[in-house]
Amino acid sequence: MSGRPDGAHDEEARGASEPGAGARLDELVRVVDALLADEGGCAWNRAQTPRSLVTYLVEETYELVEAIEDGTSDDVREELGDVLYQVVLHGALAARASSGSFDLADVVRDVAEKTVRRHPHVFGADRADDVDEIVRLWSAAKAGEKSQRTSAYDGVPVGQPALARAQKLDARRAAAGGVRPEPVRAPTTTSGTEVTGTEVTGTAATDARAESRELAWGRSLLAQVDEATDRGMDAERALRAAVREREMLLRRDEAEPAGGGQLEGGQAEGEEPEGAQAGGGTIEGGTIEGRPVEQVPPQPE
Repeated sequence: MSGRPDGAHDEEARGASEPGAGARLDELVRVVDALLADEGGCAWNRAQTPRSLVTYLVEETYELVEAIEDGTSDDVREELGDVLYQVVLHGALAARASSGSFDLADVVRDVAEKTVRRHPHVFGADRADDVDEIVRLWSAAKAGEKSQRTSAYDGVPVGQPALARAQKLDARRAAAGGVRPEPVRAPTTTSGTEVTGTEVTGTAATDARAESRELAWGRSLLAQVDEATDRGMDAERALRAAVREREMLLRRDEAEPAGGGQLEGGQAEGEEPEGAQAGGGTIEGGTIEGRPVEQVPPQPE
């Protein structure tokens, strides 16, 4: 192998006076072990389970995303630490479980070995001259590991945000050489009876019609996501940016209620900005509201 996945060169570069990442990680492991200790530890931490910590893991992950997209390097550093703490805590809880199925050392070893396997152009004899070839090698290595899967769409998390999940499924579809299915146009049914028929009446019919309208709106939104995919944009990231922008404007209006009905740039309230797209945000010349549009690189599947 031409690489050194153990990170030893990092600690050498820091010098003997500065502890490296490995030593610092050991320090965090000791801190978490102290929190979970039966004597003198933290009762709250001991009471946690991997399932009870899911909410915090999701929150910390989104805080890291926010810091990366809209924060400072200090924010990113702090949020990376919070996510790392979650990983270490989950590993310690697994080690303390009655089954003792794994611990943090197993997690670190497994991810290091997997990373080496999926980069044969770095750690093996294969060669990759461009990103497309790297993606091909990665995908081939992963396919070998996941050979028990029976569908190209296995392994896409159901709990993933809907926009991101739509694009992940579409990436799997494209990698498998499939085509996008046409959206279903038939009316939504309730207990096998068409909404438009006379068999469903009263509250059931009202609920079914509302469900049908909601599904139709969802299909139109999915078409917008497909358009974003075809243009190389991350739909989830784009929506997060637009929501952040709206929050900023709401906070501005809250602080300055007498704004005179004028938006930024002298545009009158209610006017459609030139180049506006359905769903908000001006996309023109490779920018959204004057900011560069980040293209989504090919993702290993």
